Amino acid sequence: MGNSTSSALSKEILKDLKLTTHFTEDEISQWYENFQKQCPTGRITPEEFEQIYARFFPDSDAKSYARHVFRSFDTNDDGTLDFKEYIIALHMTSTGEPTRKLEWAFSLFDVDKNGYINKTEVTEICQAIFKLIPKEEQAKLPEDENTPEKRANKLWSYFEKKDNERLAEGEFIQGVIENENAMRLIHYEPAKE
Repeated sequence: MGNSTSSALSKEILKDLKLTTHFTEDEISQWYENFQKQCPTGRITPEEFEQIYARFFPDSDAKSYARHVFRSFDTNDDGTLDFKEYIIALHMTSTGEPTRKLEWAFSLFDVDKNGYINKTEVTEICQAIFKLIPKEEQAKLPEDENTPEKRANKLWSYFEKKDNERLAEGEFIQGVIENENAMRLIHYEPAKE
């Protein structure tokens, strides 16, 4: 077996990814091999991304959430994720440091990608997050966050904005950092057994 360049990751991309993520070279190469196997085209479609998410959340409907996550990582808006976008996605959603994670969360909530978040967008993401929560867990939620709308209202209240006002990235990050509850409400952590 010769060294086939098609499956090898270019040195620049490797260097770049090591800087932007905490993955080691070995980890990145391993991910790349899996990526090549799963996506011979070198591109992930929204459908494939949904399937990846479905494996993480077997007991819930992850479809709409996966679509939003996909949109937030498709930085060049071409409707697919390449390997670099994919690895950054993995990194951000798993190990990223808090501010990076919040920058990502902002882009997740910024549904129309106009650089601001409004309450409608917050509600839309809360609906998607809600579908990730298994029914029996939904039943145990506190009274003031047991529907997507209540969750959105609670989250929005931390930002001290009127319902028709909008939120810039800095304000969003600040508001979430200052409120532990807000941090908890912007995503869904499966309950630890």
